[in-house]
Amino acid sequence: MLVVISPAKRLDLNPVEGVSPTAPVFQDDAVHLAEVARGLGPDALSKLMHISDKLARLNADRFDAFAADPAPQAVKPAALAFDGDTYAGLEAATLDPDEMRFAQGHLRILSGLYGVLRPLDGIQPYRLEMGSRLKTEKGATLYAYWGDRLARALNDAGRAAGTDVLVNCASQEYFGAVDPAALTLRVITPVFMEDRQGGPKIVSFYAKKARGAMARFIVERRLTDPEGLTDFDTGGYRFRPDLSQGDRLVFVRPAEAG
Repeated sequence: MLVVISPAKRLDLNPVEGVSPTAPVFQDDAVHLAEVARGLGPDALSKLMHISDKLARLNADRFDAFAADPAPQAVKPAALAFDGDTYAGLEAATLDPDEMRFAQGHLRILSGLYGVLRPLDGIQPYRLEMGSRLKTEKGATLYAYWGDRLARALNDAGRAAGTDVLVNCASQEYFGAVDPAALTLRVITPVFMEDRQGGPKIVSFYAKKARGAMARFIVERRLTDPEGLTDFDTGGYRFRPDLSQGDRLVFVRPAEAG
């Protein structure tokens, strides 16, 4: 199976040793988009991404420093650089070498700047959400910029991995950039809920972490059969067939587990 997750706004830029970054497939596009963003300046970036002046200045500086051919020390593997809730569940730094090799072939990270990333693809520091209305020659949004290319890249990754199944552990903002008309893979979407008074509810913080944990579960078990997804029990979650429908698989855990 192939599994996709979202990136994170927060980055861990501490260097890592013993890991050789690979080159992103859409490196040239990342350079181009960084150039577009560079031309906006801090004030426009603040409005574009709805961030503080301080964060806008930081990211303007990052776009200014973004290089077409960065030095090895200027990049960090994507799965180790992103530092949000999903990555707390993925815990990529604790994957052993064999697991990381499997992840390199079966895990993809969707990105507003880089399009599609493998776990070991080296990224430069940036922030650019997929939902940002960054105007390019292809349209007014990043969805317009990427068009059907993310779907086609995932199709290629599926063929290379020998699978026709994609497990969507990304957010709606990011998976919305994958053109469903161009995607040839069967999409299975896990949904993670907390059992609360009044019935199960999705709690964003816990759901994001669980999506990362599901990606790790797939990698650790080298899952190839979708039926194996229903065994996921990390963090106290249990598969609920009564709440699931088709390829929407619902997992619920007791409220006290959160």
